[in-house]
Amino acid sequence: MKTFFTRNTRWALLLAGVLVILSAPPSLYADDPVPDPSGAKTGTITDVPAAVPGAPTLEEIGNQVGHNKVAINFLWVMITGFMVMFMQAGFALVESGLTRAKNSSHTMAMNFMIYPLGMLGFYVCGFAFMFGGIGALGTLGGYAGLNNEITIELFGKPFGIIGWKGFFLQGAAYDSAVFALFLFQMVFMDTTATVPTGAAAERWKFSAFMIYGLFIGSVMYPIFGNWVWGGGWLAQLGVNFGLGHGHLDFAGSSVVHLQGGVISLVFAYLIGPRYGKYNKDGSINPIPAHNIPFVMVGTFILAFGWFGFNAGSTLAGGDFRLTVVAVNTMLAGSAGAMAATLWVWLVRMKKPDPTMMANGLLAGLVAITAPCAFVSAGASVIIGLIAGLLVVEAVFFFDRIRIDDPVGAISVHGVNGAWGCLALGLFADGTYGDGFNGVAGTVTGLFYGGGTSQLLAQTIGVVTCIITLSIMSFIVFKLIDAIVGNRSAEAHEIEGLDIPEMGMHGYSGIALDKYSETPHPKGR
Repeated sequence: MKTFFTRNTRWALLLAGVLVILSAPPSLYADDPVPDPSGAKTGTITDVPAAVPGAPTLEEIGNQVGHNKVAINFLWVMITGFMVMFMQAGFALVESGLTRAKNSSHTMAMNFMIYPLGMLGFYVCGFAFMFGGIGALGTLGGYAGLNNEITIELFGKPFGIIGWKGFFLQGAAYDSAVFALFLFQMVFMDTTATVPTGAAAERWKFSAFMIYGLFIGSVMYPIFGNWVWGGGWLAQLGVNFGLGHGHLDFAGSSVVHLQGGVISLVFAYLIGPRYGKYNKDGSINPIPAHNIPFVMVGTFILAFGWFGFNAGSTLAGGDFRLTVVAVNTMLAGSAGAMAATLWVWLVRMKKPDPTMMANGLLAGLVAITAPCAFVSAGASVIIGLIAGLLVVEAVFFFDRIRIDDPVGAISVHGVNGAWGCLALGLFADGTYGDGFNGVAGTVTGLFYGGGTSQLLAQTIGVVTCIITLSIMSFIVFKLIDAIVGNRSAEAHEIEGLDIPEMGMHGYSGIALDKYSETPHPKGR
Protein backbone atom coordinates (compact mmCIF):
# COMPACT_ATOMS: atom_id res chain seq x y z
CA MET A 1 0.00 0.00 0.00
CA LYS A 2 2.87 2.32 0.89
CA THR A 3 4.43 1.68 -2.54
CA PHE A 4 1.12 2.47 -4.25
CA PHE A 5 0.77 5.86 -2.53
CA THR A 6 4.40 6.72 -3.14
CA ARG A 7 4.15 5.97 -6.84
CA ASN A 8 0.91 7.91 -7.28
CA THR A 9 2.25 10.82 -5.23
CA ARG A 10 5.10 11.13 -7.69
CA TRP A 11 2.71 11.20 -10.63
CA ALA A 12 0.54 13.79 -8.88
CA LEU A 13 3.51 16.07 -8.27
CA LEU A 14 4.60 15.73 -11.91
CA LEU A 15 1.09 16.60 -13.16
CA ALA A 16 0.92 19.59 -10.81
CA GLY A 17 4.22 20.87 -12.17
CA VAL A 18 2.96 20.62 -15.73
CA LEU A 19 -0.22 22.51 -14.83
CA VAL A 20 1.79 25.26 -13.19
CA ILE A 21 3.92 25.68 -16.29
CA LEU A 22 0.90 25.74 -18.60
CA SER A 23 -0.95 28.25 -16.45
CA ALA A 24 2.01 30.52 -15.74
CA PRO A 25 1.33 34.23 -16.34
CA PRO A 26 2.51 35.79 -19.66
CA SER A 27 5.11 37.81 -17.79
CA LEU A 28 7.04 34.62 -17.23
CA TYR A 29 7.70 34.43 -21.00
CA ALA A 30 8.07 38.15 -21.61
CA ASP A 31 11.48 37.77 -23.19
CA ASP A 32 10.37 35.03 -25.66
CA PRO A 33 9.38 35.79 -29.29
CA VAL A 34 5.65 36.26 -29.86
CA PRO A 35 4.25 33.22 -31.70
CA ASP A 36 2.25 33.66 -34.92
CA PRO A 37 -0.25 30.78 -35.12
CA SER A 38 -2.11 32.26 -38.13
CA GLY A 39 1.04 32.91 -40.15
CA ALA A 40 -0.13 36.45 -40.93
CA LYS A 41 2.99 38.06 -39.47
CA THR A 42 5.48 35.51 -40.73
CA GLY A 43 7.67 37.00 -43.46
CA THR A 44 8.33 40.70 -42.96
CA ILE A 45 10.62 43.42 -44.17
CA THR A 46 13.36 41.89 -42.02
CA ASP A 47 13.41 38.93 -44.42
CA VAL A 48 14.44 41.19 -47.30
CA PRO A 49 18.23 41.03 -47.57
CA ALA A 50 19.94 44.38 -47.38
CA ALA A 51 23.03 45.30 -49.35
CA VAL A 52 24.46 46.99 -46.25
CA PRO A 53 23.65 46.62 -42.57
CA GLY A 54 20.46 48.35 -41.57
CA ALA A 55 17.05 48.68 -43.13
CA PRO A 56 16.72 47.50 -46.76
CA THR A 57 16.21 50.16 -49.39
CA LEU A 58 13.00 50.58 -51.35
CA GLU A 59 14.76 49.17 -54.42
CA GLU A 60 15.83 46.09 -52.49
CA ILE A 61 12.29 45.56 -51.23
CA GLY A 62 10.91 45.91 -54.74
CA ASN A 63 13.46 43.46 -56.12
CA GLN A 64 12.57 40.93 -53.44
CA VAL A 65 8.84 41.28 -54.16
CA GLY A 66 9.47 40.75 -57.86
CA HIS A 67 11.74 37.80 -57.13
CA ASN A 68 9.08 36.21 -54.94
CA LYS A 69 6.39 36.70 -57.60
CA VAL A 70 8.47 34.95 -60.23
CA ALA A 71 9.55 32.30 -57.72
CA ILE A 72 5.88 31.43 -57.11
CA ASN A 73 5.39 31.02 -60.85
CA PHE A 74 8.53 28.88 -61.12
CA LEU A 75 7.32 26.64 -58.30
CA TRP A 76 3.84 26.32 -59.82
CA VAL A 77 5.23 25.38 -63.23
CA MET A 78 7.61 22.81 -61.75
CA ILE A 79 5.07 21.13 -59.47
CA THR A 80 2.43 20.89 -62.19
CA GLY A 81 5.09 19.60 -64.58
CA PHE A 82 5.88 16.84 -62.10
CA MET A 83 2.16 15.99 -62.01
CA VAL A 84 2.01 15.71 -65.79
CA MET A 85 5.08 13.48 -65.79
CA PHE A 86 3.26 11.07 -63.45
CA MET A 87 0.49 10.76 -66.04
CA GLN A 88 2.82 8.38 -67.86
CA ALA A 89 2.04 5.81 -65.17
CA GLY A 90 -1.65 6.29 -65.90
CA PHE A 91 -1.17 5.76 -69.62
CA ALA A 92 0.87 2.62 -68.96
CA LEU A 93 -1.84 1.11 -66.76
CA VAL A 94 -4.68 2.03 -69.13
CA GLU A 95 -2.95 0.69 -72.24
CA SER A 96 -1.64 -2.52 -70.70
CA GLY A 97 -4.99 -3.16 -69.02
CA LEU A 98 -6.93 -2.72 -72.26
CA THR A 99 -4.69 -5.17 -74.14
CA ARG A 100 -3.92 -8.84 -73.49
CA ALA A 101 -1.83 -10.34 -70.72
CA LYS A 102 0.59 -11.95 -73.15
CA ASN A 103 1.65 -8.47 -74.33
CA SER A 104 1.71 -6.70 -70.95
CA SER A 105 5.51 -6.54 -70.62
CA HIS A 106 5.83 -5.19 -74.16
CA THR A 107 3.09 -2.58 -73.73
CA MET A 108 4.49 -1.42 -70.40
CA ALA A 109 8.00 -1.21 -71.88
CA MET A 110 6.82 1.07 -74.69
CA ASN A 111 5.09 3.37 -72.20
CA PHE A 112 8.25 3.42 -70.10
CA MET A 113 10.80 3.98 -72.86
CA ILE A 114 8.87 6.67 -74.69
CA TYR A 115 9.73 8.97 -71.79
CA PRO A 116 13.55 8.93 -72.18
CA LEU A 117 13.40 8.59 -75.97
CA GLY A 118 11.10 11.55 -76.49
CA MET A 119 12.86 13.63 -73.88
CA LEU A 120 16.30 13.19 -75.43
CA GLY A 121 14.97 14.11 -78.87
CA PHE A 122 13.29 17.18 -77.39
CA TYR A 123 16.52 18.11 -75.60
CA VAL A 124 18.68 17.80 -78.71
CA CYS A 125 16.58 19.86 -81.12
CA GLY A 126 12.83 19.55 -80.50
CA PHE A 127 12.69 22.30 -77.89
CA ALA A 128 14.71 24.65 -80.11
CA PHE A 129 12.41 23.98 -83.08
CA MET A 130 9.32 24.61 -80.96
CA PHE A 131 10.33 27.50 -78.69
CA GLY A 132 13.51 28.93 -80.19
CA GLY A 133 11.67 32.04 -81.33
CA ILE A 134 9.07 32.47 -78.59
CA GLY A 135 10.53 35.73 -77.26
CA ALA A 136 10.04 37.04 -73.71
CA LEU A 137 8.87 34.54 -71.08
CA GLY A 138 6.52 36.97 -69.36
CA THR A 139 5.41 34.99 -66.30
CA LEU A 140 8.87 33.50 -65.71
CA GLY A 141 10.79 36.73 -65.35
CA GLY A 142 10.69 38.14 -68.87
CA TYR A 143 13.85 36.50 -70.20
CA ALA A 144 13.91 37.04 -73.99
CA GLY A 145 16.90 35.01 -75.12
CA LEU A 146 14.83 32.61 -77.26
CA ASN A 147 14.40 35.10 -80.07
CA ASN A 148 15.21 33.37 -83.34
CA GLU A 149 12.07 32.39 -85.26
CA ILE A 150 12.58 31.53 -88.91
CA THR A 151 9.85 33.22 -90.96
CA ILE A 152 8.72 33.45 -94.55
CA GLU A 153 6.56 36.16 -96.06
CA LEU A 154 3.17 35.24 -97.52
CA PHE A 155 0.38 37.64 -98.49
CA GLY A 156 2.60 40.43 -97.24
CA LYS A 157 2.66 38.97 -93.71
CA PRO A 158 5.38 37.16 -91.74
CA PHE A 159 4.70 33.46 -91.21
CA GLY A 160 6.70 31.93 -88.37
CA ILE A 161 7.74 28.42 -89.41
CA ILE A 162 10.23 27.07 -86.89
CA GLY A 163 12.39 28.16 -83.96
CA TRP A 164 16.16 28.08 -84.27
CA LYS A 165 17.69 28.67 -80.86
CA GLY A 166 18.23 26.55 -77.77
CA PHE A 167 19.69 23.35 -79.20
CA PHE A 168 20.98 21.06 -76.43
CA LEU A 169 19.80 23.76 -73.97
CA GLN A 170 23.07 25.58 -74.56
CA GLY A 171 23.95 29.23 -75.10
CA ALA A 172 20.94 31.50 -74.73
CA ALA A 173 18.91 28.54 -73.42
CA TYR A 174 21.15 28.06 -70.38
CA ASP A 175 18.74 30.07 -68.22
CA SER A 176 16.65 29.08 -65.21
CA ALA A 177 13.41 30.31 -66.80
CA VAL A 178 14.11 28.39 -70.01
CA PHE A 179 14.82 25.24 -68.01
CA ALA A 180 11.47 25.59 -66.22
CA LEU A 181 9.71 25.95 -69.57
CA PHE A 182 11.65 22.99 -70.97
CA LEU A 183 10.59 20.64 -68.19
CA PHE A 184 6.94 21.63 -68.39
CA GLN A 185 6.79 21.40 -72.18
CA MET A 186 8.78 18.17 -72.33
CA VAL A 187 6.18 16.24 -70.33
CA PHE A 188 3.48 17.61 -72.63
CA MET A 189 5.39 16.25 -75.61
CA ASP A 190 5.63 12.92 -73.82
CA THR A 191 1.84 12.73 -73.65
CA THR A 192 1.59 13.08 -77.42
CA ALA A 193 4.36 10.54 -77.89
CA THR A 194 2.67 7.86 -75.81
CA VAL A 195 -0.75 7.99 -77.52
CA PRO A 196 0.29 5.86 -80.56
CA THR A 197 1.71 3.15 -78.27
CA GLY A 198 -1.89 2.29 -77.44
CA ALA A 199 -3.25 2.48 -80.96
CA ALA A 200 -0.52 0.19 -82.35
CA ALA A 201 -0.24 -2.07 -79.31
CA GLU A 202 0.18 -5.83 -79.61
CA ARG A 203 1.83 -5.81 -83.06
CA TRP A 204 4.51 -3.05 -83.05
CA LYS A 205 8.11 -4.20 -83.30
CA PHE A 206 10.06 -2.75 -80.40
CA SER A 207 13.04 -1.67 -82.52
CA ALA A 208 10.71 0.30 -84.79
CA PHE A 209 9.08 1.87 -81.74
CA MET A 210 12.49 3.00 -80.47
CA ILE A 211 13.21 4.87 -83.70
CA TYR A 212 9.76 6.46 -83.63
CA GLY A 213 10.42 7.64 -80.07
CA LEU A 214 13.37 9.73 -81.25
CA PHE A 215 11.45 11.16 -84.21
CA ILE A 216 8.42 12.26 -82.19
CA GLY A 217 10.34 14.40 -79.70
CA SER A 218 12.84 15.86 -82.14
CA VAL A 219 10.78 16.62 -85.26
CA MET A 220 7.16 15.46 -85.44
CA TYR A 221 5.73 17.14 -82.34
CA PRO A 222 7.69 20.44 -82.29
CA ILE A 223 6.76 21.78 -85.72
CA PHE A 224 3.02 22.16 -85.21
CA GLY A 225 3.74 23.06 -81.58
CA ASN A 226 5.80 26.01 -82.78
CA TRP A 227 2.99 27.23 -84.97
CA VAL A 228 0.59 27.37 -82.00
CA TRP A 229 2.68 27.84 -78.83
CA GLY A 230 6.02 29.04 -80.14
CA GLY A 231 4.77 32.22 -81.80
CA GLY A 232 4.41 30.67 -85.26
CA TRP A 233 1.92 31.48 -87.99
CA LEU A 234 -1.18 29.88 -86.48
CA ALA A 235 -0.76 31.93 -83.32
CA GLN A 236 -0.46 35.06 -85.48
CA LEU A 237 -3.71 34.61 -87.43
CA GLY A 238 -5.25 37.26 -85.19
CA VAL A 239 -2.53 39.86 -85.56
CA ASN A 240 -2.00 39.23 -89.27
CA PHE A 241 -5.53 38.56 -90.51
CA GLY A 242 -7.91 39.61 -87.73
CA LEU A 243 -9.04 36.05 -86.94
CA GLY A 244 -9.79 36.35 -83.25
CA HIS A 245 -6.69 35.77 -81.14
CA GLY A 246 -5.25 33.35 -83.67
CA HIS A 247 -5.49 29.62 -83.14
CA LEU A 248 -5.76 29.21 -79.38
CA ASP A 249 -5.09 26.05 -77.44
CA PHE A 250 -4.71 26.77 -73.76
CA ALA A 251 -3.33 23.40 -72.68
CA GLY A 252 -3.11 21.13 -75.70
CA SER A 253 -6.28 19.76 -77.33
CA SER A 254 -4.62 20.26 -80.70
CA VAL A 255 -0.91 20.58 -79.90
CA VAL A 256 -0.88 17.49 -77.69
CA HIS A 257 -3.97 15.34 -78.22
CA LEU A 258 -4.98 15.91 -81.82
CA GLN A 259 -1.38 15.41 -82.89
CA GLY A 260 -1.25 12.12 -80.99
CA GLY A 261 -4.59 11.06 -82.44
CA VAL A 262 -3.62 11.80 -86.04
CA ILE A 263 -0.31 9.95 -85.67
CA SER A 264 -2.24 7.02 -84.20
CA LEU A 265 -4.75 6.97 -87.05
CA VAL A 266 -2.11 7.00 -89.77
CA PHE A 267 0.00 4.33 -88.10
CA ALA A 268 -2.92 2.07 -87.19
CA TYR A 269 -3.90 2.15 -90.87
CA LEU A 270 -0.36 1.47 -92.10
CA ILE A 271 0.49 -1.31 -89.65
CA GLY A 272 -2.86 -3.07 -90.06
CA PRO A 273 -5.14 -4.77 -87.55
CA ARG A 274 -4.08 -7.39 -85.03
CA TYR A 275 -4.07 -11.00 -86.14
CA GLY A 276 -7.59 -12.36 -85.83
CA LYS A 277 -9.35 -9.05 -85.22
CA TYR A 278 -11.44 -8.99 -88.44
CA ASN A 279 -12.90 -11.68 -90.67
CA LYS A 280 -13.02 -11.60 -94.46
CA ASP A 281 -16.75 -10.98 -94.36
CA GLY A 282 -16.18 -7.79 -92.37
CA SER A 283 -17.34 -9.17 -89.03
CA ILE A 284 -15.40 -8.30 -85.90
CA ASN A 285 -13.85 -10.64 -83.36
CA PRO A 286 -13.77 -8.75 -80.05
CA ILE A 287 -10.46 -8.99 -78.19
CA PRO A 288 -11.29 -8.20 -74.55
CA ALA A 289 -9.12 -6.26 -72.14
CA HIS A 290 -7.24 -8.40 -69.63
CA ASN A 291 -7.17 -6.11 -66.57
CA ILE A 292 -10.06 -3.71 -65.97
CA PRO A 293 -8.74 -2.62 -62.52
CA PHE A 294 -5.56 -1.40 -64.25
CA VAL A 295 -7.71 0.62 -66.64
CA MET A 296 -9.76 2.27 -63.91
CA VAL A 297 -6.81 3.08 -61.65
CA GLY A 298 -4.80 4.39 -64.61
CA THR A 299 -7.70 6.63 -65.60
CA PHE A 300 -7.83 8.14 -62.13
CA ILE A 301 -4.09 8.81 -62.25
CA LEU A 302 -4.58 10.57 -65.58
CA ALA A 303 -7.50 12.60 -64.21
CA PHE A 304 -5.33 13.73 -61.28
CA GLY A 305 -2.44 14.66 -63.57
CA TRP A 306 -4.79 16.61 -65.79
CA PHE A 307 -5.10 19.29 -63.10
CA GLY A 308 -1.38 19.92 -63.63
CA PHE A 309 -1.84 19.65 -67.38
CA ASN A 310 -4.52 22.33 -67.60
CA ALA A 311 -4.14 24.54 -64.54
CA GLY A 312 -0.35 24.47 -64.89
CA SER A 313 -0.69 25.97 -68.35
CA THR A 314 -1.30 29.37 -66.79
CA LEU A 315 2.49 29.26 -66.24
CA ALA A 316 1.76 31.48 -63.24
CA GLY A 317 0.81 30.53 -59.71
CA GLY A 318 -0.44 34.08 -59.30
CA ASP A 319 -2.95 33.84 -62.15
CA PHE A 320 -6.16 33.26 -60.20
CA ARG A 321 -7.87 31.99 -63.33
CA LEU A 322 -6.26 28.64 -62.51
CA THR A 323 -9.17 27.88 -60.17
CA VAL A 324 -11.63 28.24 -63.05
CA VAL A 325 -9.39 26.05 -65.21
CA ALA A 326 -9.22 23.32 -62.57
CA VAL A 327 -12.97 23.22 -61.91
CA ASN A 328 -13.80 23.28 -65.63
CA THR A 329 -11.42 20.36 -66.08
CA MET A 330 -13.14 18.38 -63.36
CA LEU A 331 -16.63 19.10 -64.67
CA ALA A 332 -15.90 18.20 -68.29
CA GLY A 333 -14.25 14.91 -67.37
CA SER A 334 -17.15 13.91 -65.14
CA ALA A 335 -19.70 14.87 -67.80
CA GLY A 336 -17.80 12.85 -70.39
CA ALA A 337 -17.79 9.77 -68.17
CA MET A 338 -21.51 10.09 -67.47
CA ALA A 339 -22.47 10.60 -71.12
CA ALA A 340 -20.37 7.69 -72.36
CA THR A 341 -21.65 5.36 -69.65
CA LEU A 342 -25.32 6.12 -70.26
CA TRP A 343 -24.99 6.08 -74.05
CA VAL A 344 -23.23 2.73 -74.24
CA TRP A 345 -25.59 1.30 -71.60
CA LEU A 346 -28.91 2.50 -73.00
CA VAL A 347 -28.15 2.65 -76.72
CA ARG A 348 -25.13 0.64 -77.76
CA MET A 349 -24.39 -2.42 -75.62
CA LYS A 350 -27.14 -2.56 -72.98
CA LYS A 351 -24.40 -2.75 -70.34
CA PRO A 352 -22.45 0.05 -68.59
CA ASP A 353 -19.10 -0.94 -70.11
CA PRO A 354 -16.25 0.05 -67.70
CA THR A 355 -13.83 0.66 -70.58
CA MET A 356 -16.23 3.19 -72.05
CA MET A 357 -16.62 4.83 -68.65
CA ALA A 358 -12.86 5.35 -68.58
CA ASN A 359 -12.63 6.55 -72.17
CA GLY A 360 -15.59 8.87 -71.62
CA LEU A 361 -13.80 10.53 -68.71
CA LEU A 362 -10.62 10.90 -70.76
CA ALA A 363 -12.57 12.22 -73.76
CA GLY A 364 -14.10 14.95 -71.62
CA LEU A 365 -10.68 15.89 -70.30
CA VAL A 366 -9.17 16.01 -73.78
CA ALA A 367 -12.01 18.18 -75.07
CA ILE A 368 -11.80 20.74 -72.27
CA THR A 369 -8.02 21.06 -72.53
CA ALA A 370 -8.08 23.79 -75.20
CA PRO A 371 -11.01 25.91 -73.91
CA CYS A 372 -10.60 25.31 -70.14
CA ALA A 373 -9.50 28.89 -69.38
CA PHE A 374 -11.99 30.61 -71.66
CA VAL A 375 -15.36 29.01 -70.86
CA SER A 376 -17.85 28.87 -68.01
CA ALA A 377 -18.69 25.89 -65.82
CA GLY A 378 -21.93 25.26 -67.69
CA ALA A 379 -20.18 25.25 -71.04
CA SER A 380 -17.60 22.81 -69.65
CA VAL A 381 -20.36 20.36 -68.80
CA ILE A 382 -21.82 20.65 -72.31
CA ILE A 383 -18.38 20.17 -73.89
CA GLY A 384 -17.81 17.08 -71.74
CA LEU A 385 -21.23 15.59 -72.50
CA ILE A 386 -20.68 15.91 -76.24
CA ALA A 387 -17.18 14.43 -75.87
CA GLY A 388 -18.62 11.40 -74.07
CA LEU A 389 -21.03 10.71 -76.93
CA LEU A 390 -18.37 11.32 -79.57
CA VAL A 391 -15.90 8.86 -78.10
CA VAL A 392 -18.39 5.99 -78.03
CA GLU A 393 -19.55 6.54 -81.59
CA ALA A 394 -16.00 7.08 -82.83
CA VAL A 395 -14.83 3.77 -81.34
CA PHE A 396 -17.58 1.91 -83.19
CA PHE A 397 -16.94 3.89 -86.38
CA PHE A 398 -13.24 3.09 -86.58
CA ASP A 399 -13.92 -0.55 -85.81
CA ARG A 400 -16.41 -0.70 -88.68
CA ILE A 401 -13.84 0.61 -91.16
CA ARG A 402 -11.25 -1.90 -89.88
CA ILE A 403 -8.97 0.55 -88.09
CA ASP A 404 -7.87 -1.57 -85.14
CA ASP A 405 -7.25 0.67 -82.13
CA PRO A 406 -7.01 -1.54 -79.00
CA VAL A 407 -7.37 1.32 -76.52
CA GLY A 408 -9.52 3.86 -78.38
CA ALA A 409 -6.65 6.35 -78.66
CA ILE A 410 -7.82 7.80 -81.96
CA SER A 411 -11.32 8.37 -80.61
CA VAL A 412 -10.26 9.79 -77.25
CA HIS A 413 -7.37 12.00 -78.35
CA GLY A 414 -7.90 12.62 -82.04
CA VAL A 415 -11.65 13.10 -82.32
CA ASN A 416 -12.02 14.95 -79.04
CA GLY A 417 -8.85 16.97 -79.50
CA ALA A 418 -10.47 18.42 -82.60
CA TRP A 419 -13.79 18.90 -80.81
CA GLY A 420 -12.10 20.75 -77.93
CA CYS A 421 -10.48 23.27 -80.28
CA LEU A 422 -13.73 23.95 -82.08
CA ALA A 423 -15.58 24.22 -78.76
CA LEU A 424 -13.32 27.12 -77.80
CA GLY A 425 -14.49 29.01 -80.88
CA LEU A 426 -18.08 28.37 -79.86
CA PHE A 427 -18.19 28.73 -76.07
CA ALA A 428 -15.46 31.25 -75.10
CA ASP A 429 -17.39 33.70 -72.92
CA GLY A 430 -15.24 36.83 -73.16
CA THR A 431 -14.07 36.93 -69.53
CA TYR A 432 -10.39 36.04 -70.06
CA GLY A 433 -7.57 36.22 -72.55
CA ASP A 434 -6.81 39.92 -73.03
CA GLY A 435 -3.49 40.19 -74.86
CA PHE A 436 -3.20 36.53 -75.84
CA ASN A 437 -1.07 36.22 -78.99
CA GLY A 438 -0.68 39.98 -79.05
CA VAL A 439 -4.39 40.75 -79.60
CA ALA A 440 -6.16 43.24 -77.35
CA GLY A 441 -9.46 42.23 -75.80
CA THR A 442 -10.74 39.01 -74.29
CA VAL A 443 -11.45 35.77 -76.18
CA THR A 444 -15.06 35.52 -77.31
CA GLY A 445 -16.69 32.69 -79.22
CA LEU A 446 -19.63 32.47 -81.58
CA PHE A 447 -22.27 31.81 -78.91
CA TYR A 448 -21.23 34.87 -76.91
CA GLY A 449 -21.30 37.46 -79.66
CA GLY A 450 -17.79 37.01 -81.00
CA GLY A 451 -18.90 36.08 -84.50
CA THR A 452 -17.15 33.42 -86.53
CA SER A 453 -13.68 34.95 -86.28
CA GLN A 454 -12.30 32.83 -83.44
CA LEU A 455 -14.10 29.72 -84.67
CA LEU A 456 -12.48 30.12 -88.09
CA ALA A 457 -9.03 30.40 -86.49
CA GLN A 458 -9.74 27.24 -84.51
CA THR A 459 -10.89 25.40 -87.63
CA ILE A 460 -7.79 26.41 -89.57
CA GLY A 461 -5.63 25.08 -86.75
CA VAL A 462 -7.45 21.73 -86.62
CA VAL A 463 -7.29 21.20 -90.39
CA THR A 464 -3.63 22.21 -90.45
CA CYS A 465 -2.80 19.75 -87.70
CA ILE A 466 -4.55 16.87 -89.47
CA ILE A 467 -2.86 17.54 -92.81
CA THR A 468 0.61 18.26 -91.43
CA LEU A 469 0.79 15.33 -89.03
CA SER A 470 -0.70 12.93 -91.58
CA ILE A 471 2.07 13.77 -94.03
CA MET A 472 4.85 13.64 -91.44
CA SER A 473 3.54 10.40 -89.93
CA PHE A 474 3.31 8.70 -93.31
CA ILE A 475 6.90 9.65 -94.15
CA VAL A 476 8.34 8.67 -90.77
CA PHE A 477 6.59 5.30 -90.52
CA LYS A 478 7.40 4.41 -94.13
CA LEU A 479 11.03 5.28 -93.47
CA ILE A 480 11.13 3.17 -90.31
CA ASP A 481 9.43 0.31 -92.13
CA ALA A 482 12.16 0.40 -94.78
CA ILE A 483 14.88 0.34 -92.11
CA VAL A 484 13.72 -2.28 -89.58
CA GLY A 485 10.07 -3.03 -90.39
CA ASN A 486 7.19 -1.78 -88.24
CA ARG A 487 5.28 -5.00 -87.70
CA SER A 488 6.27 -7.90 -85.47
CA ALA A 489 6.27 -11.40 -86.96
CA GLU A 490 2.88 -13.09 -87.11
CA ALA A 491 4.13 -16.05 -85.07
CA HIS A 492 5.36 -13.68 -82.37
CA GLU A 493 2.04 -11.85 -82.35
CA ILE A 494 0.13 -15.09 -81.88
CA GLU A 495 2.47 -16.21 -79.11
CA GLY A 496 2.46 -12.80 -77.48
CA LEU A 497 5.21 -10.19 -77.77
CA ASP A 498 6.49 -10.47 -74.21
CA ILE A 499 8.91 -13.35 -74.80
CA PRO A 500 9.91 -12.77 -78.47
CA GLU A 501 10.38 -9.01 -78.08
CA MET A 502 11.15 -8.44 -74.38
CA GLY A 503 12.49 -11.80 -73.19
CA MET A 504 10.15 -12.07 -70.21
CA HIS A 505 6.48 -12.34 -69.37
CA GLY A 506 4.65 -9.47 -67.73
CA TYR A 507 3.12 -12.03 -65.36
CA SER A 508 5.89 -14.56 -64.76
CA GLY A 509 4.70 -17.86 -63.29
CA ILE A 510 1.02 -17.09 -63.84
CA ALA A 511 -0.90 -19.04 -66.47
CA LEU A 512 -2.44 -16.74 -69.06
CA ASP A 513 -6.23 -16.90 -69.19
CA LYS A 514 -8.37 -17.52 -72.24
CA TYR A 515 -8.51 -13.85 -73.10
CA SER A 516 -4.77 -13.92 -73.73
CA GLU A 517 -5.23 -16.30 -76.64
CA THR A 518 -5.59 -14.94 -80.14
CA PRO A 519 -8.86 -15.92 -81.85
CA HIS A 520 -8.30 -18.01 -84.96
CA PRO A 521 -9.71 -15.98 -87.83
CA LYS A 522 -11.53 -17.11 -90.90
CA GLY A 523 -9.26 -14.67 -92.68
CA ARG A 524 -7.65 -11.32 -92.24
